[in-house]
Amino acid sequence: MPAHQLAPDITGDPADTLAAERAHLAASRAALRAMREHAQSLSSDAAGDWVSQQILQALLDQRVAALADHSGTPLFFGRLDRDADDDLPGTVYVGRRHVHDDRSRPLVIDWRAPVSRAFYQASPADPMGVALRRRFGYHGGDLTAYEDEPLDQGGAPQHSRILTEEIERPRSGPMRDIVATIQPDQDEIVRSELGQTVCVQGAPGTGKTAVGLHRAAYLLFTHREKLARSGVMIVGPNRAFLSYISSVLPALGEVKVDQTTVAGILGDHSAPEDPAVSAVKGDARIAPVLRRALWMHIVKPTEGVLFTKGVNRYRVADHEVREVVAALRGTTRYGPGRAALAQRLAHLVLVRMEQRGESPDDRVQDAVARSKPVKQLVDQVWPKLTPQQVLHRLFSDPEFLAAAAKDDLTAAEQALLLWARPAKSHRSAKWSAADGALMDELGDLIERTAPLGHLVVDEAQDLSAMQLRALGRRCRTGSATVLGDLAQGTTPWSARSWSEVLTHLGFEDGAVTELTLGFRVPREVLDYAARLLPAVAPGLAAPRSLRPGLGSLSVRPAPDPAAALGQAVREALAREGSIGVIVPDASVAAVSESLSQLDHRVLSPDSVEEHRLLVIPATLAKGLEYDHVIVVEPADIVDAEPRGLARLYVVLTRAVTSLTVLHTRELPAQLC
Repeated sequence: MPAHQLAPDITGDPADTLAAERAHLAASRAALRAMREHAQSLSSDAAGDWVSQQILQALLDQRVAALADHSGTPLFFGRLDRDADDDLPGTVYVGRRHVHDDRSRPLVIDWRAPVSRAFYQASPADPMGVALRRRFGYHGGDLTAYEDEPLDQGGAPQHSRILTEEIERPRSGPMRDIVATIQPDQDEIVRSELGQTVCVQGAPGTGKTAVGLHRAAYLLFTHREKLARSGVMIVGPNRAFLSYISSVLPALGEVKVDQTTVAGILGDHSAPEDPAVSAVKGDARIAPVLRRALWMHIVKPTEGVLFTKGVNRYRVADHEVREVVAALRGTTRYGPGRAALAQRLAHLVLVRMEQRGESPDDRVQDAVARSKPVKQLVDQVWPKLTPQQVLHRLFSDPEFLAAAAKDDLTAAEQALLLWARPAKSHRSAKWSAADGALMDELGDLIERTAPLGHLVVDEAQDLSAMQLRALGRRCRTGSATVLGDLAQGTTPWSARSWSEVLTHLGFEDGAVTELTLGFRVPREVLDYAARLLPAVAPGLAAPRSLRPGLGSLSVRPAPDPAAALGQAVREALAREGSIGVIVPDASVAAVSESLSQLDHRVLSPDSVEEHRLLVIPATLAKGLEYDHVIVVEPADIVDAEPRGLARLYVVLTRAVTSLTVLHTRELPAQLC
């Protein structure tokens, strides 16, 4: 059978079958290379004006990037032998992207295509028209094994050794995709409709982050034209996390997806602030306070408008101006309201002109709207404002704050918001991270925020109500993927329920689903960390892991901390995989110094170091995974912040092969 044919013989010797599958892989890689070369050849043929050339060139560059062949990544990972009456071949290969030969015959079908759903969902009880499912094992980019599962003969589902090995495979560097290992419950979430907001409560190791990223990739494939216009955005907790996940979507052929943090959206404001003040600013009750504060800047008109044109004078009485302002106030956003006020005043002037037998047109009305008398009155009555100006006045003027707060904030809360030393102006003010969400709220009241096509929010349980409102207004279509774990909430305003999160986002009808079955964290490690759950999230079901992980947990007293850490690190270095030494933030420098004889890096908030041995501040560990994790002094991690037990739960669940806990102090009571 020629290597380029679509169905290698499965009835002969396994070695012959493997050779035929390797030949198909080689043919597929060659075809992908030809597709990329063809796309590159088009790049030099862009025609038309300069703008059209730039647009076409950008699209072609994206196409070329999407067709990149990652040599260490399997091009296809599965095969379906089908008994289906459609236009597709009886045998299809499922992979990361579509590949066809020079006669447009499909060599690999994109995992997101409808026919590929059976690879993830088919079972002996519901074969979905599939007679045989084949999984492929790889070492690097080399196809090394295959495994067949008949689906048309009934019986119980078959355990997949290849699937288990792929899930447990040691890793280093950034997060990789899970496209070859997506489970049926994960696949249901990934393939949710575009218009549906999905909220995923995911225990550690359940793959919730990967599911969110794969849903973004699926929606881009299924609704390419629509989302190409409006965009998809991934919002993560910090830059280190974004660096960790940065390679997932490009590996799936999606190279044009914005990835950012809440600070990246709201502004990187870093002025220090008392957590109690931040909590008030993060509360949804401040939203009506901001609305009143903005509209309180409009003052009652006391004068009319006198417009002069040559020898003619046209007057609009003060009571008419008051009627126009009253009719506009609160019925539109603040910025468009200013523009509408100028136009309506100009219209009244034009009425006076027409009453005198003149015939003014729209150009005259625009000229009147821009005239000095009209602009002066608009500036006086409806002043132009920025969010910073409103906040500066709100935090500097007790009487203004009290009037805006009404009964929404207590006197004590108002006192917290007032600056002890008010800045001289909004330009010299130092803003906190919590202020960023308030400015965004005001910005949307002034001018409408541009919406996105789809939003993926990870670690959403840590966001304040005002931050959630800021994200929600960016996807008013109701298309979002909300990811998190209530047990991992570490901020003072961490959510206690997903209905609360969805309400603040504006997606009250969003569907909440729970992933409790873990595939990455060993059971022995997960059960140990779950001892903290009754204290941090008593309403959640305890997570379960498919991996027993016997011997994966070691809890060691460390009377000599430096010696104990050095020994634990050397033990981990003798094994395969990445190593994360997670320590209290205050101990990072000391721990790094104690490891000075070993090649290591310290994880920073801005990026993930692609290094085998990393020292990681506890506050940056969320969302990251390492084959071997060494946790130093759990009691200090707990004592460092109000929700320290939740932080410790996060830290203890970062390991995918082994967890070593070193402690000089007594362990928290829940772990004893």
